[in-house]
Amino acid sequence: MNYEQALSYIHSTTWRGSIPGLSRTRELLSRMGNPHEKLKFVHVAGTNGKGSTCAMLSSVLQAAGYRTGLYISPFIHRFNERMQINGEDIADDILAEITAFVQVHAEQMQEHPTEFELVTAIAMEFFLRQGCDIVVLEVGLGGRLDSTNVIPAPELAVICSIDFDHMQQLGSSLEEIAAEKAGIIKPGCEVALYPLAAHLAQVFEKKAAACNAPVHPALDAIGTGRSLDGQFFDCGARKKLFLPLLGAYQLKNAATVLAAVDALRTKGWQITERHLRQGLGAVRWQGRFELLRLDPLFFVDGGHNPQGIAALSQNLREYLRGKSITALTGVMADKDFDAMYRTIAPQIDRFVAVAPDIARALPAAALAGMLAQFGKPVTACGSVAQSVEEALAQTPQDGAVVAFGSLYMVGDIRQAVLSADE
Repeated sequence: MNYEQALSYIHSTTWRGSIPGLSRTRELLSRMGNPHEKLKFVHVAGTNGKGSTCAMLSSVLQAAGYRTGLYISPFIHRFNERMQINGEDIADDILAEITAFVQVHAEQMQEHPTEFELVTAIAMEFFLRQGCDIVVLEVGLGGRLDSTNVIPAPELAVICSIDFDHMQQLGSSLEEIAAEKAGIIKPGCEVALYPLAAHLAQVFEKKAAACNAPVHPALDAIGTGRSLDGQFFDCGARKKLFLPLLGAYQLKNAATVLAAVDALRTKGWQITERHLRQGLGAVRWQGRFELLRLDPLFFVDGGHNPQGIAALSQNLREYLRGKSITALTGVMADKDFDAMYRTIAPQIDRFVAVAPDIARALPAAALAGMLAQFGKPVTACGSVAQSVEEALAQTPQDGAVVAFGSLYMVGDIRQAVLSADE
């Protein structure tokens, strides 16, 4: 099996969609020799901020000298980004070799695994073969029934922000959604908790108490200075920390990471304050209010649900106040996009609509028709490359383009913008 054949096999199960339950993943991993039972994990759940939090934790653990695995989804440019060790994506030949190994076991199962279950199993085998000291493991959807939740008690369960998303699978209230995500908390682990509203924090505290799992709540992070290069902040006794990621919400994620580091220390992980500052200062994370270009400014943001768009709206106020803003946007048809755009439309001067290159995308013409209700100029484009060209053409040099609406188009936007500047 070569790399292309491996990807073809993995993606051939896409039609199965997301099927909740752990039985298929458990059976597949059992046939493989249970590689996940020989690894240590930091398990990360939440609605928004999981990826950024995982990136920060991985960077800090690397700075501390640990061989650190990172499992994330979705990818931005290449599939290989989904499983990394010390910042390096899995190599094509290794992915092919392990996929062939996993395929033998998957094809023997009466009920074939889904794509995400296959990828999770491949990642577990990869991290074990490569001798990871610890793996930062991002939940795919929810927590309790997500295939990553087959792992034994992690060293640490990290809970990020909670908001409405995937309600059909997770529940119609924030408390129900929180309860699903609390499913990653197990006896024997520590818990790091994002600064949540009291009624949501109680959901996790109750589950943690039932598991006799100590909770480490994040402290308030107070911004002390910012620029387009990053931001300085204080958090409790820690002063003058620097984070190269933009946005006030990233400070809350960073505060959660600080709580996570303190929790890991109680488990014996050797992470000094120097490691912490070095790791935070070195973190890179694509597609989260990421500045790609100057003159005009061009940001790309993966915000794709009401909470993500509210955070983006705050960034526009803080970083782009008074500027003429072009929104380059596309969404999935199954998202609450009307609520998303109502939040941010007052800050936008013109819209450029496009459909992300995925079957679930809302057609550009349909999106443009919906956006017309806000009384701003709207242009529909046939491709992401065309939409980037159009957005740049419509935006004054002292203005800004902000691309958002779906993580699935971040890679295409980054490639189009960076290619335009070559």
